[in-house]
Amino acid sequence: MRNDSYGKGREAEDKAAKWIEKNKGYAVIERNYRSPSGEIDIIAKDRETVVFIEVKFRKGTSYGYPAEAVTRIKQERIIKTAMRYIQENCGENIRFDVAELIDNKGVTYIRYTENAFEWRQCR
Repeated sequence: MRNDSYGKGREAEDKAAKWIEKNKGYAVIERNYRSPSGEIDIIAKDRETVVFIEVKFRKGTSYGYPAEAVTRIKQERIIKTAMRYIQENCGENIRFDVAELIDNKGVTYIRYTENAFEWRQCR
């Protein structure tokens, strides 16, 4: 992976998107969706459910797992951005997942959590 943070993040999102399509069978329908509230890394379809996926990368776990960086404030931004997307594109069944990519001595592992958080938590 590249050394700069933006490059690493972008590369992690690319790996996650490919992994999600291949291993989860979801159809990635949008990447890096932006609204005034924030950005969603990946938007995918799991049958009739629109899935909003936050991708986090860390080199090792000595400072904790990547998902721990998806704080309540970050969740609120993701949810607001997702609501904007739903208003623009219709859809009712939604879910929030987190894809963690962990680099361990040059090998990247992916840990995927469905229903990582719910929009009701941030009302």
